[in-house]
Amino acid sequence: MKKFYQKSLQFVSLLLFVFWGLIACDDSLKIERSRPLPQDPFIEVYFNLNQAQGFNYRDPYRHIDRPGDNLETIIIDTINSAQSTIDIAVQEFQLPNIAKALVQQAEKGVKIRIILENIYHQSIKDVNSQMVREMDTRERQKYDQYFEFIDINNDNKISPNELNQRDALTILRQGNISIIDDTEDGSKGTGLMHHKFIIVDSEIIIVTSANFTLSGIHGDFNNDKTRGNANNLLKIESPELAQLFTEEFNLMWGDGQGGKKDSQFGINKLKRLPKTITIGQSQVTVKFSPNSSKDDWKMTTNGLIGSILNQAQSSINLALFVFSDQNIANTLERKNNQAIKIKALIDPDFAFRYYSEGLDMLGVALSNNCKYEVDNKPWQQSINTVGIANLPQGDKLHHKFAIIDDNIVMTGSHNWSASANYQNDETLLVIKNPLITQHYQQEFNRLYNDSTLGITEKINKKIQKDIKNCPILLTQKSPENVTKIINLNTASLEELERLPGIGKSLAERIIEVRQTQPFTSLEDLTRVKGIGKSKVQKLEGKVSW
Repeated sequence: MKKFYQKSLQFVSLLLFVFWGLIACDDSLKIERSRPLPQDPFIEVYFNLNQAQGFNYRDPYRHIDRPGDNLETIIIDTINSAQSTIDIAVQEFQLPNIAKALVQQAEKGVKIRIILENIYHQSIKDVNSQMVREMDTRERQKYDQYFEFIDINNDNKISPNELNQRDALTILRQGNISIIDDTEDGSKGTGLMHHKFIIVDSEIIIVTSANFTLSGIHGDFNNDKTRGNANNLLKIESPELAQLFTEEFNLMWGDGQGGKKDSQFGINKLKRLPKTITIGQSQVTVKFSPNSSKDDWKMTTNGLIGSILNQAQSSINLALFVFSDQNIANTLERKNNQAIKIKALIDPDFAFRYYSEGLDMLGVALSNNCKYEVDNKPWQQSINTVGIANLPQGDKLHHKFAIIDDNIVMTGSHNWSASANYQNDETLLVIKNPLITQHYQQEFNRLYNDSTLGITEKINKKIQKDIKNCPILLTQKSPENVTKIINLNTASLEELERLPGIGKSLAERIIEVRQTQPFTSLEDLTRVKGIGKSKVQKLEGKVSW
């Protein structure tokens, strides 16, 4: 009866939305952005940087009062509602309060299974001094921050009690929670287990762009000015959708820890086509990645993204962590040429890299050692509505969503990249529902209204430097004059195999080594067994990192 009452209230809210939300124009959206929106009865939407009135919480770890939806609390409340089963697939897991909630549920008899990315399947006590010395700058910063978080008394030591209080994996292990990672198939891991979803009682699903970390949800522990990477979370009630996610989870889980090594990750899973179901007033399509690079692009997740974008009749708004798929950029260019209004925000760390399609949209190009990527295609009718969101220093635009017209949103864990498409375990959701779309539009408006658009002075200087130092770029028009540059840290197995002197076994070793530590130079390839200076010389000008 209580559940029916809650759904009735949500339905009334939905009717109110229909009354005033659908008639909102662009100007009114700017006014309404500070108002809380009603939630759909079956698909609830949350943002950790939500600025709507009344959406505030106290960061449980840094004790900071801040605006936003507390994504961790939503996750914990959903976990606490479980009666029988909880399945979690998430790349990174460092939040102790979520771990403690899971242990409490396990003690009540709830069956819990967790899948992690192998890189992050270690307690901080598993990290030795040699491993710390071999970390790159980014990983060392993450390690130092997590160490500081666990070191409650600030004595620069980690005690057993501190591990029990703060280290999420220690808490889970002591609670006898079953955990595997993407090496459970007998490999050393290929691509990333990049999913971020939870299934509760075969009925409720959480799908989010956020990892279970302080930086992903609340903000960096050692930087009080941060408010967490910009992320979104969907809580969906649908046994039918839960079944689809359970099928994906079970492929990866296999027989669990140890045993037959029958887990399936990456392209080892059978080809899975998109599936569409109806949830209340919403039409929801789910597509799990990856696809083999041998598949027709139109059949891949990026191909599905392209086909949905192609449906746009008036507008496309993008908030993306990474955008490096040329085919999607070409689709957007065609829509731009059809007078579809396009706006895009890309994370500052990726927006202006030479492989970013944001540059194409702006009608410019940056070289990598005086060479473009293959098929690089700056727009002839460029736009100036592409840029970066102005977030606190240290926070990232971690969203992976697109808004098409006023009634379609695409979201999930899937970045718009080749790695996500052809290597990683990923989720893409396509939801047709005007209310849910408006939630995402409100978030986009907030980010876009405080953004830096167009070509920055720094990038313009780089372009002028290219023109001066790389005159061939001015005449590179035909595909035969373009050298395909393979990124060692993101290339698929098939792409690596095509490099001179690199066969399948060496390509597999390159992937194994980069997952431990990304390559930072061409000479860094010598870390791979079987690659010496002679092979490195053959790769000069053919690879990037």
